[in-house]
Amino acid sequence: MNIILHQPEIPANTGNIGRTCVATGTALHLIEPLGFRLDEKSIKRAGMDYWEHLEVTRYINFQEFQEKHPQAKIWFATTKARRVYSEVTFGFDDYIMFGKESAGIPEEILVEHEESCIRIPMLSEIRSLNLANSVAVVLYEALRQNHFADMQLGGELHRLSWQEK
Repeated sequence: MNIILHQPEIPANTGNIGRTCVATGTALHLIEPLGFRLDEKSIKRAGMDYWEHLEVTRYINFQEFQEKHPQAKIWFATTKARRVYSEVTFGFDDYIMFGKESAGIPEEILVEHEESCIRIPMLSEIRSLNLANSVAVVLYEALRQNHFADMQLGGELHRLSWQEK
C-alpha cells in the first residue's frame, strides 16, 4: 500500500503516520510544500526510532507525483466525498491520499477524481478527524481487504505464555 500526504502541516501527525507506515510495510509519499522540515525533533519523536526504516518519497507538487506514477490507482480521502471508505475495493498497490490538516485535498484535485473520493463517516457536528487517525482507519481497512498480506497476525506474550486450547 501507499499513503500520500498532500502538503501536511503538523510534524507530529506526519511522524505518527510514518510509524504506521513502517508497521504496515506501507510507502509514504509527501507532496510539498510541507509545513515543517523533515529533520524536526517532533517528527522523529512521533515516529520514534522507526523513521529510519520508512520508505518515504517527496514531490514538489501533485503534478510531479502523477508524472512519476502515471498508472497509480489513487483514493482521495476527504470529508466532501459521497462514498464511504468501506464501500470500495482497495488493491494491494493502491495509493490513499490525504490532504493538509487545515484544508484537506484541494477541491481542484477532488473534482477531477470524484469516483475515487472516499470519506470516513462521522457526526455532522465535527469537521474532521485527526489526520494520523484518519490514515490509520482507512489504511487498515485497505490492508484487511488484502488479508493483511505479509503482516504478522499472531503475537506472543513477553513474560507469560498463552494457554493451549
